[in-house]
Amino acid sequence: MKFTYNWLKDFVEIKIAPQALAQKLTMTGLEVTSLEEHNGDFVFEIEVTSNRPDWLSVMGIAREVAAITREKLKNVSRIRYHVSRKNVRRATCDVRPFSIKIEDKKDCPLYTAKIIRDIKVGSSPDWLKKRLELLGCRSVNNIVDITNYILFEYGEPLHAFDLDKLNNDTIIVRRAKNNEKIVTLDGQERMLNCETLVIADKEKAVALAGVMGGKDTEVTQATKNILLEAAIFNPIIIRRARQGLGLQSESSYRFERGIDPEIAEKASWQAVKLIQELAAGKCILAKSSGITKTNKKSINLSISGVQKILDVQITPAKIKQTLASLDFKVKTKTKDKFTVEIPAHRADVNLEIDLIEEIARIFGYEFIPNTLPAARPQVSIGDTRGLVSLIKNTLVGLGLNEVITYSLINQDLLKGFGIGQEAIEILNPLSQEQGVLRPALLPSLVACIAYNLNQKQEYINIFEIASAFLNPPKEELRLGIGLCGVRSLLLEQGLIKDEVGLLHLKGIIEALFERLGIKNYAFNKAVEPQTISILVNQEKIGLIQRLQRGVEVFMAELNLEKIFSYAQLKKEFAPLPKYPGITRDISFILKEGLSLKETLDTLQEKGRPYLCQIRIVDYYKGKQIPPGYRGLTVSCLYLSEERTLTEAEINPAHNLICRLLTEQFGAKIR
Repeated sequence: MKFTYNWLKDFVEIKIAPQALAQKLTMTGLEVTSLEEHNGDFVFEIEVTSNRPDWLSVMGIAREVAAITREKLKNVSRIRYHVSRKNVRRATCDVRPFSIKIEDKKDCPLYTAKIIRDIKVGSSPDWLKKRLELLGCRSVNNIVDITNYILFEYGEPLHAFDLDKLNNDTIIVRRAKNNEKIVTLDGQERMLNCETLVIADKEKAVALAGVMGGKDTEVTQATKNILLEAAIFNPIIIRRARQGLGLQSESSYRFERGIDPEIAEKASWQAVKLIQELAAGKCILAKSSGITKTNKKSINLSISGVQKILDVQITPAKIKQTLASLDFKVKTKTKDKFTVEIPAHRADVNLEIDLIEEIARIFGYEFIPNTLPAARPQVSIGDTRGLVSLIKNTLVGLGLNEVITYSLINQDLLKGFGIGQEAIEILNPLSQEQGVLRPALLPSLVACIAYNLNQKQEYINIFEIASAFLNPPKEELRLGIGLCGVRSLLLEQGLIKDEVGLLHLKGIIEALFERLGIKNYAFNKAVEPQTISILVNQEKIGLIQRLQRGVEVFMAELNLEKIFSYAQLKKEFAPLPKYPGITRDISFILKEGLSLKETLDTLQEKGRPYLCQIRIVDYYKGKQIPPGYRGLTVSCLYLSEERTLTEAEINPAHNLICRLLTEQFGAKIR
């Protein structure tokens, strides 16, 4: 949007230099992208956001400048009509009947027409040419230049038709017919459809509403009588028409963003005034159809709320003055509350916070203190979306890759898992491959693993969070994990081949439970072969399966809704120990049937108060280990919060752990 310094001064007294004004405008949100001097005047160009169509006019910018500089607008709200409305009404009996027909008021809420006779089309005066040329608008003739001048000054696009080239006595605002044609002012023939709004007489379309006029009815040197149009069109209809036709104009640019419905009539009469002055015309008829006034919305504004959000003390009088300078009508409701009536040109203001933003802009962002937001050292992720995001981030951090598979799958794929009868069938599937809703995630993940194996992938580690669909109908959010293959690790010792096993999958689930704060979980062998149940507080929440499909595949599926009920995300931070701990290792062999978790939990309980932690650091099965046994090494950390422990204190505790291993669990110390 371009405007000039001298043009602004027609509306508001400006006492600061153009450069200073550019700085102030930028600081209040009207970013000035360029400022150039031309022939004693200064041309501003600003970046206008899509929600502020009121800035697409000199008058709209002047309103902002008046508020910023604390000056009053000159008397622009009252247009001095050179045409008496009484004389216009009396003259209508001397002309042919004329009517306006709007087929859909949603497409065109308002259409106004002025018939002006006996005009003299010619060149515009130098002052008018200069103002338009400074904004990059070419002068055509005095009538067209006046409509362009009003467009830039008021933000209301106008259009002048050659009245004698219109057929019959009716203007119709309607949708175009499919394959209807019109030649626009640029000389191009356009093919139209029902998405385009047109202005028509009883025979044909004469203009593309809100976009461009037609060539057949343009104003030329021979024009004697005109019909002056000022209207309000649906922004969505104009945008679709402009995009479909690939046609951009100053009119469409404004109509797409929304026009102040109360400015159309004022702008139209101002154009009539200029036409009478510059083209000697006489307005003999003025007609309109539609609504010229809109229902004003009001918003309650809390004075204390303004001070709380901006963190500055602004007096009620200052708040009222600031909003009034922007054309808001402010009334006192209570001691702490204003009722603010929103003007028609500010459709972007809908909430109290919008009003507070207006106050901040005019008050000055530079006067609002910078503060850091309060940071509270706690984790709070309570909703399902937050928990799902946390789980995904945890699994990705553990090296897994997320996949997304189809909810509709082939029923034959389920038979290998023994769940084909549980699936919900689709009545009219697109294909056999999408015949049922999956009752579990594992079949989809197995298919994904098979595809990747066919692509010669050696190591596959994937997960998916999606819904399973149970019968009777129920949707259940689940987590599926799949591991397969051999991972190659380049370490200092060389290239290590790490074949995926059950413990890898178990470790991933344990790490996830730790991140979610889930305790009292267990892994128990299920009745089904090659299956392990996952329990939390003795409730089954999922399972682990080992599948043999030519290669070993390790899968897990967990009910996330149950997991969410056990998640404890609130973290309590403890200080680091003041005194050093002492670590001692124990190597032993243990029967395979014994539960390691129960063994370690028992040792942890009996080793108090000095045994702080016990964990497995090595697992071995080989020639040195008898059949039916496994070799283990556990690391025991002994620690006191009161002092550094001595050998005399640690030895009895450590001997107790060794004795429990041999006597209670049948272990053999190595």
